[in-house]
This record gives sequence, structure tokens and C-alpha cells, in this order.
Amino acid sequence: MFAARVSAARNVQRVARSFATAVESSGVKVAAVDNNGPTSSLTVLVKAGSRYESQAGIANALKNYAFKSTAKRTALGTVRESELYGGVLTSTLGREHLALTAEFLRGDEAFFLDVLSSFVTSAKFTRHEFQEYVAPLIEGDAAAAASNPAILAIELAHLIAFRQGLGSSLYASSHPHFGYKDVQEYASSVFTKDNIAVIGTNVDQAKVAELVNKAFASASSAAGPATSASTYFGGENRIESSSGLQTAFIGFGTTGAPSAEVATLAAYLSPSPSVKWSKGTSALAAAIPEGASVQSVYLPYSDASLVGLLVQAPTAAGVKQAGQAAVQALKKAASGVSQEELTSAVAKAKFAAASAVDARAGLVATIGSKIFSGSDLSVASTLSTFDAVNASAFSKAASSLVSSKPTYVAVGEVGSLPYADELGL
Repeated sequence: MFAARVSAARNVQRVARSFATAVESSGVKVAAVDNNGPTSSLTVLVKAGSRYESQAGIANALKNYAFKSTAKRTALGTVRESELYGGVLTSTLGREHLALTAEFLRGDEAFFLDVLSSFVTSAKFTRHEFQEYVAPLIEGDAAAAASNPAILAIELAHLIAFRQGLGSSLYASSHPHFGYKDVQEYASSVFTKDNIAVIGTNVDQAKVAELVNKAFASASSAAGPATSASTYFGGENRIESSSGLQTAFIGFGTTGAPSAEVATLAAYLSPSPSVKWSKGTSALAAAIPEGASVQSVYLPYSDASLVGLLVQAPTAAGVKQAGQAAVQALKKAASGVSQEELTSAVAKAKFAAASAVDARAGLVATIGSKIFSGSDLSVASTLSTFDAVNASAFSKAASSLVSSKPTYVAVGEVGSLPYADELGL
């Protein structure tokens, strides 16, 4: 066991050392980590998430416009050329960032950066592509979200918790009230050098910086859209849904930079076992009725966080029983936990943060959350914050959350699902 811990520590140190300090190239931030793997990736990260959108759902439309016609290639040309190189292109949207990613064989970074940058600098935003390709994708995203009660609950929880900004949905209406020109205007406002970062894995940072300097030379130098600081409100809402399990989200929000104490609280609340197919040893895990599930949720952003528990069960009665147990766990955390429980929670939170960088998406997310603020990009800097978590700070953070107004969402048979006060909130 000791040898395994030493090996894991060395791996973390190796990854931490391989993180490069962010540099600017042609006004664009660049960072890369090279673990000498056979495949590489480049992500153009843009501060164009839903919190910055000018119209509801337009950020989702911009995501779905990715890799369509540009001044250099048609949409079909992009597909064919990428296939010739054996690469994969994806676009993902978060509340703060739009990520355009290319994964490819090592050594092909010049071609794929050209593909990614051409969308940022010379996308055509044609009417026919909006009607034939983008609109159906928007509708598909909306339909998928509407049929998933967990997504519905998390989306509504953000709206209740933060209202504007982070409260904006990741999805658009299935029949949006904007057109292709509106998407083009939004793109023009967010595709600016100061708003863009390029993050690479298994690539040489100096080479990427050189490529970025050329690729984004024509990008706009204007300031990106501003957004007001997040404010937490809280509240309660319910949505009738006939799809999936009965669902409830019980959560709280914080403002300011993400804290290690809140991340540790999320780890403490998680009833997930350390051994697959077994049952967790916490009081919450033991109290969850058969067929029900409770999932810890921790969603940190640059100036706020949403933390809580997602409760699901086949019946409203199951949600009520599991929800009451979840609230009791929250209150217990606020009143104080044993040193053994705290040590376990800190270890789980630290492991979650460290293991996130094992996957390419997690690595990009870790760097992306820091690169625009100028923070230290290393994994070590993130893990070191957990060393300062003690019983007093943990209980204070938990107590502050529990004493604030909760965010409660019920999705399913609203006539049967419990209200917040019935769970002890």
C-alpha cells in the first residue's frame, strides 16, 4: 500500500512538472502539457459559455455551428480532411466556456489548429447551414435535455440559484427566436484574442505558440462581452415530467472563487462506495431506500459554486425518504464531523481533483478553469489547497451553506413529490 501511494505521488509530481506556464502568443493564451503519448489534442477555449450569451440559447447555437463552412473549407471539406488525418473534432458548451477540440495523432497539430482557428477567424455562418444542420442540432439538444429529469433539475437549479449569468441554460428552445445573423453577431463579440486560450496535450508548447501566433493573427483584438458578478439567491420550483425517474435536487450556492472546503463537503456527502457493486459505509448510504440513488453534485465556476445532492427514485415516496436522509447528512456536516470522517472526505476530494487530469477532458478543464485568471496551472497548486482544510473550516463552510436559502427542484409527478420543508429544509 505504501509503495502504491509513493508511486501515485510521483505520478502527480510528474504531471505537475509537465504543466507549462501559460504564455501569450499574438494576444492568445497558450498552455500545454506533454506526457509523451502517441495521440495529441488541441482545445480552443473561448469565454463564450451561456453566461455570456446575448439571447437565450444562442451559445448553444454557436456550439452547433462549429466545423461548418469557413473561408478555408466547406463543412464537408473539414470532415473529409479530418478523416484523412484520422482525427476527431468535437465542440462542447459549458456555462463559462465553449470548447472546440481536435484529437489526433502526434505531429498533426499544424493541420488541426488550422481547422480550429479557421472557425474562430473566418466562419461563414450561412443561412442554409443554420436551417439544414444547426437548427436540427439545437432541437436535438433540447429534446435530449427535456427527456432527462437529472438535466432538467440541474438546469432549473442554476436558474433558481443565480437567475442571470450562470442561471442561463446550456440549451436553446427547440424553436429559437434568433437566426443565423444573430449567431454571427454573438460570435463576433466573443471571438476576440483576449477571450481565447489554446490548450494542448502531448504537444510542444513552443511549437503550438508559434502556430497560434500565425493562426490567430487576424482575430479581433476587441474586448469580449462583460458579465456581472454572480449573486446567489436560492428558491424552490417544480416541473411536471413523465420521462425517467422521479427526481429532486437539494442544493446551496456560494459566491467567490471555488473553495477546498466546499469540494470536501461534496466528497463527504457522496454515498458512492470505494468498491464497485458494494454499498458505502456512510450514514447516508445506509439510509437510501432500495431502488433510490443519491448523487453528490459539485459545480464550481470562476466566481460561484453550486453544491448539493441529486436524489432519484422510481416513486415519489422513495425520493422523499432518500431526500430526508440527504438533508440529515447536510445538517450533520454543519454540526461537525469526526476527524476520521474529515480525513476520509479530504482524501476523496483530493483524489477526485488529481484523477481528473488523468483524462484529457479533465486535464483541459483543470487548466481552463485557471488560465484566464492567471492562476498557477499545476495540479500541485490545486491539491495543496486541501492540506489547509481542518474541522473548524469545514464545519464553518457547511454551516454557512445550510443556514442560507436552499435551492430545491422537483421533477416528475409534482403532485406527489415532496416539498422542501417536507425534507427538513
